[in-house]
Amino acid sequence: MKKFLLLIAVAICMVSGSMTTTAQDAGVNGKWHFVLDTPGGDREIDAEFAVAADGKVTGNFGKTSAVGTYQDGKLTLDFEMTAEESGETSRMKILGKLDDKAALTGNWQFSSYDGSFTALRPKK
Repeated sequence: MKKFLLLIAVAICMVSGSMTTTAQDAGVNGKWHFVLDTPGGDREIDAEFAVAADGKVTGNFGKTSAVGTYQDGKLTLDFEMTAEESGETSRMKILGKLDDKAALTGNWQFSSYDGSFTALRPKK
């Protein structure tokens, strides 16, 4: 009987853990509309991400392939991109956090530029 109860307890923990992982992954999976605060004014970029069970993020940031991680509500992206305005190629780094209103907020860095951003799910 003790073994049976132990097996049930383990099964419940495993299901709860997988539900937590799925809920966390759902946090940034899908489409986003980013507004970057830049020295030249706001720059808007649409993005779409997929998060694997291990927290690895793949997707698109504008027309560029983006990669990074998503763990504990924190998104970290680091990928090479070319700015449409200047043609400059550099690393784009995004550090953000999913807040309680389901918005991503944080900071970005590209070449010698940096600033803050807010990202929301696009309205359907």
